Amino acid sequence: MTRALLRDLYTALAAALLVTAAVLVGRHIQHSHHTLFVNWPPLLATWDPHVGPGTPAALVVGAAGVAYGPTLAARLPWRALLAAAWATATAWIASLALIDGWRHGIAGQLTSRHEYLQVIERFDDIPSTLRDFTRHILLESPDNWPAHVAGHPPAAPLTFVLLDRMGLRGGGWAGTWCIAVGATACVAVLVAVRALASESLARRAAPFLVLAPAAVWMGTSADAYFAAVAAWAVALLALAVSRRSLRWAAAAGLLFGLTCYLSYGLTLVALIGSAVLLLGRRHVRERPTLLAVLVTGLAVVPVAFTLAGFDWWEAYHLLVKRYYQGVGGIRPYGYWVWANLACTVLITGLATPPGLRRAGAVLVRPRTEPPGHAHLALLVASALLALLVADLSGMSKAETERIWLPFAVWLLPACAFLSRPRVWLTAQAVLALLLNHLLLTGW
Repeated sequence: MTRALLRDLYTALAAALLVTAAVLVGRHIQHSHHTLFVNWPPLLATWDPHVGPGTPAALVVGAAGVAYGPTLAARLPWRALLAAAWATATAWIASLALIDGWRHGIAGQLTSRHEYLQVIERFDDIPSTLRDFTRHILLESPDNWPAHVAGHPPAAPLTFVLLDRMGLRGGGWAGTWCIAVGATACVAVLVAVRALASESLARRAAPFLVLAPAAVWMGTSADAYFAAVAAWAVALLALAVSRRSLRWAAAAGLLFGLTCYLSYGLTLVALIGSAVLLLGRRHVRERPTLLAVLVTGLAVVPVAFTLAGFDWWEAYHLLVKRYYQGVGGIRPYGYWVWANLACTVLITGLATPPGLRRAGAVLVRPRTEPPGHAHLALLVASALLALLVADLSGMSKAETERIWLPFAVWLLPACAFLSRPRVWLTAQAVLALLLNHLLLTGW
């Protein structure tokens, strides 16, 4: 066993111990003080060993991904690889969700009292609803919004309103939308890694992006959709700077603007975008109009919502008040500030901490590494920084298994640095299968 592999195993063991500590300490706090408001800390889940209609498919997809994923990722033509990655990720997410059955796993997730589909009828007059949106955020306000609607800018509920207007009504269509769109996040990350680092690193990262344990939550939460929009914003920016394309810069700006109106916390994706601009600074200097076009595209969605009467900053400040009016004001920061990181281990898998260790080593000695490795390490580091800022803010106490999906997908490419990929892929797939079969997740 090489010294590097031994260090990888020690890192994975440390990550597993972090999760174990979060479970044991969390159970003690919840049993003694009842202040965590989760049944199986650090996850919003309940211990419930079960199988379901998605079990056979999940086992097949997981086994096939481990057995053939690395080989296919290395040999398929690039466009075929992207198509295969999306199709396999969709199958993996859907099969895991269906372990809990169609109703609980997919169709019912976005119809609960906290979710977006509860407010469809209140958007009959969209301009009027946008003008009055901030008046219903606080708990004491009349007809206050459900938790998830109050906790996000109006582009989030508007997405499902528009689906409803198109005839795609109900939780089944909403869940299918989140799965199909959310699965494209892995494609976006592959596009960005290829543009900024190298195609070989993107190919090595592909199986880990597809078989990520995050898929357990990608099929049951609108945050999967948010993650995809944010990922494509970064990917299009990567294409813009690598190809010096004004068209891609405009599209990237438009999606960055939309990202900020899907979730307040996703303004931190700007840190990943800044890393992209840093990596492509030579191309930006050669064509400075890229930044002007990017900023112009970025302004479109904010200007549109502002003209419609929605004040992003006012809404955010009201959200902070509401957050501390509810369980956010009770959940102990001292536990969640490190237990959230245990959640990150569970959604990115035991392969990712060793990958991050190797990425850190690359950043320490960038000039001795193969071409592209330092670029990938910097991209991953920017995502880790965004996640840590979100953690320290205190606005992400619990439920980060879904909230941090937009950041987690950018940590997974670090697995491209690992040796023996099938061993680590097996650990990833087994963890996802165990999580979905042993726990009944809340998302």
